[in-house]
Amino acid sequence: MTASPATQLSRRALLTTTATTAAVGTLAAAGCSPPPTAATQSAADTAEAAGFVHPGLLHTEGDFTRMAAVVADGADPWMSGWERLTANGRSHATWRPRPLARVVRGGEGQNYPQFYKDVHAAYQNALRWRVSGDEAHAETARDILNAWSAELTEVTGNADRYLAAGIYGYQLANAAEIIRDYEGFDLARCQDLLLTRFYPLNDRFLREHNGACVTNYWANWDLCTMASIMATGVLCDERALFDQAVDYFETGEGNGAIRNAVPHLHDGGLGQWQESGRDQPHSLMGIGLMASICEMAWSQGVDLYGYDDNRFMKACEYVARYNLGEDVPFTPYEWGHHTTCAPRVQEVVSDAGRGQVRPVWEMVYNHYAVRQCLDVPNVAAIAEQQRAEGGGGDYGDASGGYDVLGFGTLAYTL
Repeated sequence: MTASPATQLSRRALLTTTATTAAVGTLAAAGCSPPPTAATQSAADTAEAAGFVHPGLLHTEGDFTRMAAVVADGADPWMSGWERLTANGRSHATWRPRPLARVVRGGEGQNYPQFYKDVHAAYQNALRWRVSGDEAHAETARDILNAWSAELTEVTGNADRYLAAGIYGYQLANAAEIIRDYEGFDLARCQDLLLTRFYPLNDRFLREHNGACVTNYWANWDLCTMASIMATGVLCDERALFDQAVDYFETGEGNGAIRNAVPHLHDGGLGQWQESGRDQPHSLMGIGLMASICEMAWSQGVDLYGYDDNRFMKACEYVARYNLGEDVPFTPYEWGHHTTCAPRVQEVVSDAGRGQVRPVWEMVYNHYAVRQCLDVPNVAAIAEQQRAEGGGGDYGDASGGYDVLGFGTLAYTL
């Protein structure tokens, strides 16, 4: 696939600001990152012309430098996050891959846990290598990814195959991005796997929604798909894919687009999440996936976190507040269902799974509260309550415990 040479970043979320030089200086002195200015927008356009920043998905070179330094110093909370990583069995250099030619999620013959456990093992070993310098972990991550790119030919199943292609696609790309230049890693074959086995499913879902009404599928279905397309675009240096994900975030028709994922705004800086009337585990999943999209975009100089007056931040505050045990307002949520767009409605926020712990809060807390010096009391409270965050394997063995890569206390604390 050849990426379009046209660039659209200048019209997107690289937002200009009217802040004065003095105001920017005040933010910088407070340890915050001011909104991108016209000068940073110009710099981002120049960087774009030269290609993507690498590594440039959930972690940049600066992030790895910071993580290595604070762990070497034994400082908390980073050290507590590091200890969660090293205690996780998937992060051990003794992990051996079990690749499959055919990954099935949904219907008969499901075998996808074998895949996602290996993907998380690749990511966790890659992360351990970059923080500790121990090449045994880099070799393990490399060998896992090489084994799967050599063997995997199909991702299939019922409609859930789109979830597999989205969730494990973005996670695979993130693991590969960390070791992209490591000796012996077959980057070209991994890129081909994502472009020819995962991306076609990702693209088809966003265009067709499996033949259903565009609002039939919950936000998470779109979000994992968008995350995979964005991550694949960066790993493969395919600008058109990155742009596709950003475009959909801003103006897509499905429930993963920001105004559909956060359909109602309430007083007090709260934004109702699209799946809040469904249950809380899926609401938490959505926060983690949208945060991952925003963080990957941020690594490339695109501010989706702040898009539409920090709309995502308001959703984070809403979901965090409710899962801390506090009341939240709720506007009845109406949508079209199945292939006929038959009307459905949810009248109340759901308490199913309320209070479940998932490693999704450190990323958003550190962006909004630390980078941007914004007031996010509910996110701050739930991040503190659940610190230090672990990752896949620390939150149960079912697939929900592997929906995000985690380890936010180590990776995102600034």
